[in-house]
Amino acid sequence: MSLAAFIAAVSLCLMAAVSPGPAVLMAARVGLQQGLKTGATLSVGIGLGAVFWAASALFGLALLFEYAPFLLTVLKIGGAAFLIWTAFKMWRAADEPLEDTATDVAALTPIAALRLGIWTQLANPKPAVFFGAVFVGTVPTDATPLALALLLVCIFLGEFLWNTSVARLFSLDRTRKIYIGLKHLIDRVFGGLLTALGVKIAAT
Repeated sequence: MSLAAFIAAVSLCLMAAVSPGPAVLMAARVGLQQGLKTGATLSVGIGLGAVFWAASALFGLALLFEYAPFLLTVLKIGGAAFLIWTAFKMWRAADEPLEDTATDVAALTPIAALRLGIWTQLANPKPAVFFGAVFVGTVPTDATPLALALLLVCIFLGEFLWNTSVARLFSLDRTRKIYIGLKHLIDRVFGGLLTALGVKIAAT
């Protein structure tokens, strides 16, 4: 695998990582509510989820969906249901004070934050389609195992660093003060956006 091909594949994955979606939205909200440390742990889970989709694509994910398209439909419906359920909990807790908020995003343990990151990424079929249909096309068939391993490492780092940066931005004191004052509105906006993403995932 040439250096140019490697850079092209990594750049494509970075552009996909920074595009708005459920992972970025979740990183922003966790950063707001629990700060950088929990946001970074969530980002590890998001990165691991991306690596799962990328590795699956390299081992024939697109072929599996081609021969069993109902699996993609199941994935889309299941992912949409997860996002809409998460959005419902955000909306329901919007009027509760930050310290009393009883959602899965409040009071996250490191394991829970990691798990939430993984599930947020796995519940979104967009990475599955991207890695299965676009990413694989940029990877030469003669790529060595070392090159593939390095690609997966870069995919993880891109997702982790970007979502950690988002969490950091939203964890700043000034941002948190704005959030505390407008929590009821911001949580409903987050919930509405997640619902819209869930509906879009199920419908496309």
